[in-house]
Parts: sequence; C-alpha cells; structure tokens
Amino acid sequence: MKKLDRYGYAFIAPFWVVFLTFSIYPVFLTLYYSFTNYTGSPGEEIVGFANYARLLTDTFFIEAFVNTIKIWGVNFALQIGLALALALLFSDLRLKLKGLAFFRSFFYLPNLITISSVALLFGILLDWQHGSLNMILLKVGIISDPINWLSQPVTAQLSVSLILTWMWFGHSFIIVMAGVSGISKDFFEAAHIDGANRWQMFTYVTLPLLKPILLYIMITSLIGGLQLFDLPLLLTDGIGAPDGSLNTMVLYLYNQAFKYNNYGYAAAVAYGLFLITLVFSAVVFKGMFRKERAAQKGA
Repeated sequence: MKKLDRYGYAFIAPFWVVFLTFSIYPVFLTLYYSFTNYTGSPGEEIVGFANYARLLTDTFFIEAFVNTIKIWGVNFALQIGLALALALLFSDLRLKLKGLAFFRSFFYLPNLITISSVALLFGILLDWQHGSLNMILLKVGIISDPINWLSQPVTAQLSVSLILTWMWFGHSFIIVMAGVSGISKDFFEAAHIDGANRWQMFTYVTLPLLKPILLYIMITSLIGGLQLFDLPLLLTDGIGAPDGSLNTMVLYLYNQAFKYNNYGYAAAVAYGLFLITLVFSAVVFKGMFRKERAAQKGA
C-alpha cells in the first residue's frame, strides 16, 4: 500500500510544482514587494508600510476606486434588472412564452466574444465622426450634432457600463432562469388562486426564493467589476482618458507597474484591491443574510 502511495504522490507532483511556482509563490513575492521600493532593478529597500500609507492618501487611486464602483454599479443594476425581467417573462404561467432555449443561447453569445473583438467593434460603432450609432441618431433626428462618446467622462463611463451589460446579462439571465425554474409551480399557482397579481408574485414569492441566487450573482459580479481592466484599456489611451474617468483600480495598478516601473507601490495597490474586494463581498454577504435572519425572527 505504501508503494502505491508513492506512485500516487509522483503523479500529483507536477500539479503541485506548477501550482506552487505560478500561483502561491507570486502571491507571497507580491506581498514582499509591497513592503519595498522595488522598481524592477536589483537592490530594493524595505520601506515598511510606506506604500500602504501612500495608498490611503493617493487621490488617483481613490478616483480609480470611485470610477470602478460607478461603472460596475450601473452595469450591475442594468444587468440584473434585464435578467430578472426576462426570467419573469419566460416563467410567467399566463404568458407561456416559447423559445427559451434559443433566447438563452442568443443572449449568452456576447459573453463568448473576446474582449479585444468587443473593444474593436464598439470603438467603430461609437466613433464620433463615422460611427454607426451617431449616424442612426442623426438620421432619426434624436441628435443634431455627432456625440464624441469616448471623449466625455459621463458618456465614456456609461458606454463601458452598457457594453459590459450587453456582454454579461445573458450569463446572469441563465443563472436567474435556472433559479426560477427550480421554484415549485405550486407556489405560483397558490398565489394565483389567492388573487395575487404578477407584481405580488414577484415580490413575495420569486424574490425571497431567489435570494441565494441573487447573492451569488452580486458577489461574483462585484469581484469581476472591481477587476475591470481590459475594456477601458482597449477603448481609450490606456491611462484612463478622458480626464481619468476610465482609470479603474486594475488599470491604475497596471500602469504603476509596467508604465512607471513602480513595482513596489503596484504590489501594495494589488493587496489594497484584494482587501477592498474582501470587505465588499463580506458586507454584501452578511447584509443579505442579516435581513433573512431578521425576517425569520419576525415570523
């Protein structure tokens, strides 16, 4: 038996070597660099918590944090709103809409497109001189002059939020639809017999039973949203234009490390981002279940 155990360890050894080398080691190396003034050249010095103290007063990082929350917030509200609305339409016992399998695939398709292709596509569509969006709006008469969507802070952030919504609401729709499908039809039939309308069914039957699903979507969306990087990088100049409105936390981290060679400070930004993600996720998780416990006590 011991001989067989040794063979087993030999087979799993390559995985652990790769995992420790490329996953665990970089985590601890980044933690070490966050306490140094490392700039890419040998001879870094230990600076203690100086990088973290700088992080707390860094207006550019704070601005990047606010930008990230704004872009994610609009995206999440639209994404979950569309997903819930579509799930309710397809699960409505009175409407009995068909074609769920087709629409599930159709809505999920944008999630399969590479982000570079998405950025190229919307860069062309949003071009202020020859973009299709401006051409359509001018033709219909909604606007009188072309709008430079990606050169104004508000429209640039809104554009990124809408693109992310288009990419991800299909994913949320599938998860919400799976949750709605798992709810027994007896609940809806009983509510219908009692005279409940669609809004009352949604408020008092669907939403409470979907709470674990919505919690999962919110936390995973929050984690992904706080790591927003590639779309702002590809759509504009890569440093957060216009006026820093697309400067997200990960983009700021990337530029500090690979544009300005402030690897030590970038490592501190990385751990700051980790702590922010951890705190936000814990607050959301605890808040959702605190309400549930309060409702159970009240009952």
